[in-house]
Formats: sequence, C-alpha cells, structure tokens
Amino acid sequence: MSAALAPAAPSSVVAWLLRFGLTFALLNTLLTFENRWPGFGVHYMPRLSFELCLAVVALMAWIAWRGPLSRRATAVLALVFVALVVVRYANVTAPAVMGRPVNVYWDGRHAAGLLRAALQTLPTWQVVTALAALSLGLLALWWLVRTAIASLSHSLAWPRPRPWLLATVVALTLSFAAYVPERRDTRWFFSLPITPTLLHQGTLLAQVWLPGQRHAALGASPTFAGDLSGLVSARGPADVLLVFAESYGASTFDQPEQAQALQASRQQLADAIHTGGRAVVSARVVAPTFGGASWLSHAALLSGVDTSDPADHDLLLTSQRPTLVSHFAHRGYRTVGWMPGLKRPWPEGSFYGFERLADDPAVGYQGRDFGFWRIPDQAAMALLHAQELDRRAPGHDQRPRLAVFPTTSSHAPFHPLAPFVADWSRLTGPDAYSADDARAALSAPLNISQTVPRFLESLRYQNTWMADYLRHLAPHPLVMVIVGDHQAPALASGAGASWDVPVHVVSDDPALLHRLMARGFIPGITPGPRPLGPMTQLTRVLLEAFGAPTAHEVPGAEHLAMPPRSHAPSAPGS
Repeated sequence: MSAALAPAAPSSVVAWLLRFGLTFALLNTLLTFENRWPGFGVHYMPRLSFELCLAVVALMAWIAWRGPLSRRATAVLALVFVALVVVRYANVTAPAVMGRPVNVYWDGRHAAGLLRAALQTLPTWQVVTALAALSLGLLALWWLVRTAIASLSHSLAWPRPRPWLLATVVALTLSFAAYVPERRDTRWFFSLPITPTLLHQGTLLAQVWLPGQRHAALGASPTFAGDLSGLVSARGPADVLLVFAESYGASTFDQPEQAQALQASRQQLADAIHTGGRAVVSARVVAPTFGGASWLSHAALLSGVDTSDPADHDLLLTSQRPTLVSHFAHRGYRTVGWMPGLKRPWPEGSFYGFERLADDPAVGYQGRDFGFWRIPDQAAMALLHAQELDRRAPGHDQRPRLAVFPTTSSHAPFHPLAPFVADWSRLTGPDAYSADDARAALSAPLNISQTVPRFLESLRYQNTWMADYLRHLAPHPLVMVIVGDHQAPALASGAGASWDVPVHVVSDDPALLHRLMARGFIPGITPGPRPLGPMTQLTRVLLEAFGAPTAHEVPGAEHLAMPPRSHAPSAPGS
C-alpha cells in the first residue's frame, strides 16, 4: 500500500469533532445543494446525504480492517466524488431549467450540437475562457475533495470516538427507510438521493447499448387502413401542412400574463384565417416530452405510438411501423419533410418514408444567418411554399402535398429573432434580410432574466408570419395543422406547468372541421381546458377526420361560423 496522507492526530475530542464536523459538512454540502430557480445556480440546503452516510460507514469498516486510505485511493475516491457532484448538479438543474429529468443517453448525444451552437453564438474567446474556467474549477474541486476525504479518513482512524460515531451514522442511515421517493416533503432531514438517478440512467444505457437487454415493447399502432376522402372537396384533394410549432405550450393560454401578451397577435391570426375564407378549431393534447426533445412529439404524432420513453422512440425508428407519411404516400400524396433545423446526417429519418426530406442545406436558403438556427421560420415557409405548395409555379407537380414543417425560431434561447418581412418573394433570394436586420437581431442582449419576454416575442413573430401567409399566399384547398411540440423550458413556461400543448386545424372545409368538433375540438383559436388525451390520440382523431365522412349530422356544428369561400390569396404584402 502506498503512503497515506497523514495529518496530525487531534489533540482532544473537541478538536476531533471540529475536524470531522467541518469535513463532513463540506462533503455533505456538495451532495445536497438544490437549484436556485430560475437559472443555473445552486444554493445550500440543510439536509443530509444518504450516500455520504453510507460512505462513512463503509470507510469506517475499511479503516478498521486496513487502516487509513492511501494517497492513490484518496485520489480515486475524490474523482468518483466529483463525478457524483456533477450528477447531483444535473439532477437538480435539468428539472428546473428543462422541466424534465436529465437523460444521459439523449442529452449526451446532443451535447456536441449544443457546443457547436455555443461556438457559433458566442465569440471564440468567451468559449475558450468558459472551458478553461470549467476545467480549472473541476480541478480545484477535485483537490478540495481529495483533501477533505484524507482528513475524514484520518478522523475516522482515531479510535476514541469510533463506537458512538458508528452508532450515530448507522441510526441516521437506517432512518432513511422513512424516505418516500415520490413525495419530496417526506424526506425528513435527507436530501433527494443521487443513487436512483444513477440506477435509472444505467438501466437506460443498458437497454439501448447491450444486445438482448432492450425489453421495451411498443404500443399498438393506430389503424392506417382508411382512405383520405375526407380531404377531398369540390376543389380537389387538399394539401396538408403539418406545423410542429417549437416550444408552443398550453402555458401561453393557461398563464394570464402570457395569454394577455399574446392576445393581439392571436387576434391578428384569427382575423387572417377568416379573411382568407377559412375557419379554425382548436384542442389540446399531452405531449410526450417537456422543455425539449421535440423529436419525441414528432414521432408520437406521425406514428401514433407512445414515445414518452426515449428508448421506445429509438426502438420505433428501427421498426417498420406505418406512419401518417406512409399513409398519405400510399394514397397519392407527395410527402415532404421540411426541416430547416436539421443540421446533421439523419439516417434514422428514413423510417418516416418522406419522398423529399429537406434539411438545412437542402431547403435552399440564401439569406443571412440568424444564430445557430440560422433560417428564420418565415423564410423557411416562403421557400416551402415556392418549392412545394405554390400550384401556380411552372412545372409544379399536381399531386397534393403532405408537408411536415418543424419550426425553430421559437427554440430556446429565443434569440436571435429575425424581423417579419412583408415581401415574401424577397425571402427566397440572397437579399432576404439586410445586414442591418441581422446585426440588430444578433446584437440584442441575451440575458437569462429576459427569457420570458424573448419567448413571447418569438411567438408573436410566429403568429404574425402565419397570419400573413394564410391571408396572402396559402393555396386553396389547404388544411393547416399547427401543434405545439412541447412546453417551453421551465424558465419560460413557469414552475408547475402541465405537459399540454395546443393544436389548431385551419381549413376552408366546414365538413372536416365539424368532424373534428365531434371528436373534441372547439371553434376558435383558444383550446378548451381539458386535453383530448396523449399526442397519439391526436393521430387517431386526424385519421378519422381525414377519412370517409359519416352521413349523420354532427351535433354542435351550427356553432362553427364559416366565412365566404370566395376569397383567393392576394399579392404578398398587400
């Protein structure tokens, strides 16, 4: 055994208590801090660490058998302890910032993407400084923990207080039996432990990585056997535009302050829908994710399979399950995945079966970049319309379209935000935005205290460009489905927000809207207070509404006021 770290033996019980107490308090604080909401900071919490109490008992047994720890053992234990501190930080910060527990598999896979976003958003010197500070901070923490563990080891090696200390620590540890994980208010004097997080994440990684260990059973898929005759009117089959609105959650309706801040832009959108000869019905559904991981909602709606467990999502993409995309393709639709936020190869995306999958480079944006999510939503919509939805364009394939468009401009941190452009035709060329437009957006302050105002401004921008598109450009017939992918992170949606997201269906076909009303939708742009069910329920509702209409009259249909259907899109910007 290599030489042990050997601080001087305590001269008295008081000196021993002082050394042991300070050392234990330091290590305990590092494993029991809580998040200081809102933000990424932490604060002291006067609780005990269950894992540290167990570690003290184990260390006492080791010292009684082999003596104080060696330098090498102390250094290794310090590394393990620092790793636990990092896990603790992630465990208390992720729910406060993202509104969901940390997920090592999915969050780890996208860590490189977040780093690339930081490299493009911040000056290089700031990134280098931050990484250097982080490295030095972790090194300093390791040294501090190493010193504390060595001191604790030699405190426990002093024989006089050992029996009563052992009895005290064992009693505290056994009292942890009163802890109820599901109820944080029953912890007594113990902090929320780290061990369940480690076990859960380890199990998840084993299910994903180890052959034969993944036992996740996918739920049943909905029936995709029906036709799409419910989308056919006197003008022919309708194009379907499915917009996954980033971070668009029900908190924007449920929180009075947010609802008031968005009231004017929502009225603008409602007026544009009516002016364009259309009507809107709305509902809410429960998203399978919160604060991020949009792909879980995309997969749930497009497949009708529950993806609230990320392992199930991963398994789903390796399957041959039918989707709304394949359903429309088999019935003569051209299917388009319009994904300006997709910046990396996505081979697993072949599961959906899009005839055309347009990622960031493929959408053809030539304008100036606006941060990491460089293509503003309005510009992406202008390009989608010009390339796929404009039936008057030369050489347009006359097949109806199913276009799936996940937006990005309302993605956290909701910055930078491009200005609205009245001339849509300008957005398809290199002069989409001026240098002053980009400079003003990029120079806007990025302050965590302004998260909610920036979030609301991004949704006002969304309502504005959607209103203008529906008023001036949208083809007839068109069914536009707008569904939130998840609530915004808790920094924007607030503490205790539900997992509900709104869904709006805009159409000039009253029969289609009546069928949706029969299945829980209500007229107007404000959804009802109760969700239809999970996101997968919306898949089934849309399949039924898009299918062959029933012959009977829909109760309550008289409450849907349809504007005259003679309106045609006018010139952009008029």
